[in-house]
Amino acid sequence: MKVLLLGATGLLGHNVLQRLMAEGHEVVALVRRANGIRLQQGGWQMIVGSPLDYEVLAKSAEGCDAIVNCAGCTDMSLRRYEDFLPVNRDLCQMLVRLMDEQGIGILVHTSTVDTLNEVRSFYADSKREGEQMILEAAKEGRHVVVINPGFMLGPWDVKPSSGQMLMAAYRKPLMFTPKGGKAFVHVRDVAQAIVNALTRGENGVRYIAVNGQSCLSIKGLYEIQAKVCGYRQKVFLAPNWLLLTAGRVGDVLRWIGVKTQVSTCNIKQLLVREYYDSSRAISDLGMPQTLIEEAIKEFHEWRKNNQ
Repeated sequence: MKVLLLGATGLLGHNVLQRLMAEGHEVVALVRRANGIRLQQGGWQMIVGSPLDYEVLAKSAEGCDAIVNCAGCTDMSLRRYEDFLPVNRDLCQMLVRLMDEQGIGILVHTSTVDTLNEVRSFYADSKREGEQMILEAAKEGRHVVVINPGFMLGPWDVKPSSGQMLMAAYRKPLMFTPKGGKAFVHVRDVAQAIVNALTRGENGVRYIAVNGQSCLSIKGLYEIQAKVCGYRQKVFLAPNWLLLTAGRVGDVLRWIGVKTQVSTCNIKQLLVREYYDSSRAISDLGMPQTLIEEAIKEFHEWRKNNQ
């Protein structure tokens, strides 16, 4: 199957590209920057350009049987909701148009579990809008599958992105954390579920991609990291009022133009426990359930070898 891959430069995209190649698919990766992918070319094609340029997008998709969309705007320091919309919402509409015009058989769209809860954020709300467009396209006859990953950890975290949560506590003797928790998952398990969805995904279905054994508090995650990496650490829960005060300070800084990820909205998301069930992804897509200890270990090994 010839597959157009979007978002190949990110944590998930790197892993999806590798899994697509391992499964024998022909891959065209549309990227903004040629140096954004750390994998050497060989057996896959790179096209440099913006996925938001429809002419570039259409040219990249010529002859493709399927699209895998791993693109997403996740920059929590952005101050305006409108900044999230081009990639998280508008691109989805372009992909549906592309399917119609080029007769592409299937679209596997990566969303997030954040669209399933009631916590509001610019990121979650914009991804929710895009997801709704994709699901509406399914009702109208296109074959689309939505993957809702949890908090992904693992190798090939180039920026790093989600790995920032691990680095925030790495080898620190004392750590204060929010009371919330997340459904953590090895990024490679999500990548495998996405690739399997090309042939096994049911039309119009959202598949939650998490590890049921890795629904952990942030405190619990840091305790596991300390054990895996072999260092001692005392982890305490920070009071909500203190974190929310920091969030309000961040709001003021953002209002005057200072770029920071600290805001009331982002802090509130760290105070809730977002736990989910992935049984359908396991049964329908054969999604693996790798221990989160392995994801933490592989993240640090890759980081040390690629600094």
